[in-house]
Amino acid sequence: MLIGAQVPMAGGPLRALEYAVAAGCETMQIFAKSPRRWMGPALDPATAEAFREACAAASFGPVFSHTSYLINMGSEDDALWDRSAEALADELLRAGELGAAGAVVHLGRRFSDDDGESVARVAACALRAQEIAGPSAARLLLENSAGAGRQFGVTAAEMSAALAAVRAAGVDAALCIDTCHAFAGGIDVRSLEGWSTLLAELEAACGPGSVALIHANDCLGELGTHKDRHAWVGEGHIGIDGFGAMFHLPGLAGASVCVEMPGDGPFKDEENVRRLKALRDDAVVRDARGPGPA
Repeated sequence: MLIGAQVPMAGGPLRALEYAVAAGCETMQIFAKSPRRWMGPALDPATAEAFREACAAASFGPVFSHTSYLINMGSEDDALWDRSAEALADELLRAGELGAAGAVVHLGRRFSDDDGESVARVAACALRAQEIAGPSAARLLLENSAGAGRQFGVTAAEMSAALAAVRAAGVDAALCIDTCHAFAGGIDVRSLEGWSTLLAELEAACGPGSVALIHANDCLGELGTHKDRHAWVGEGHIGIDGFGAMFHLPGLAGASVCVEMPGDGPFKDEENVRRLKALRDDAVVRDARGPGPA
């Protein structure tokens, strides 16, 4: 499992890569444009090509992008739903230009109280975005939410149903699991047992390897409080053991890990990446040792 961070894009993608490497990242997540705007200036093709070449030369990656916070795939408002599909298509194209392995998106608000109708609305938005973007679109990664208000995509059942429907519509997609959102939404990831239960439910509905990315963020709030407040690894209610456990699960071996931390960079990223690498290295040693006395 490669470990990295959400990296600032000030100065452009090449500067972001420099920051990531200096912070000890092996992978990273970026914003391909401002996350608080529907659209943004077009990417310079030469800059995008230089970024792809620099990542390849450094054997760095995969790289992921995060889409605009304004996108609402389940909106009841048809005009907002249309705008969300168009914005998502733009993000998928930007991610593709940068060579990203996936573009992460939140599902937004419930379309209705009926889960099936909400799932169908999300899948239709994903399909519409892919139709607009065309074959250059990056893979779509659906991220779970903490469950505030009428957010959809909170439970494992909602996420797996949404992914299955999006894939059935013909859209290349996988999951991004945010640990803070999961815990705040009532999914207990403090132990190997909790992680195993979550992964088993996702794999039963979507098959193995459905989790492509993990946002490894500790949670300031307690289990099920629906408050999306990130904490540094080991300094929230999930704790060190919860993050260590995910490195023992073969079903997550193909996933990448990125932190999204409050605080001042680059130290916040250097330190949290270091903590996760230490947990990963410890897991390798323990798993190699096998059962028996410590």
